[in-house]
Amino acid sequence: MKTASVVFFLLSALMLLSTFNYLVKLKRPGVYPPKQVLKKRAAGLAGFGAIFLLIALMLSNF
Repeated sequence: MKTASVVFFLLSALMLLSTFNYLVKLKRPGVYPPKQVLKKRAAGLAGFGAIFLLIALMLSNF
């Protein structure tokens, strides 16, 4: 269980860092892909990152 918890923590950290990367790209003018696509990607990664973080917290406590 400890290994699974660490893996989920690492996945959540990776996804949340990717979310911040997309949010930084949103601030730049003239960026490709379009800003709507970047917003969707950032929202999806943030959602999955939060889910993985919750799973990791549950596994680490039990």
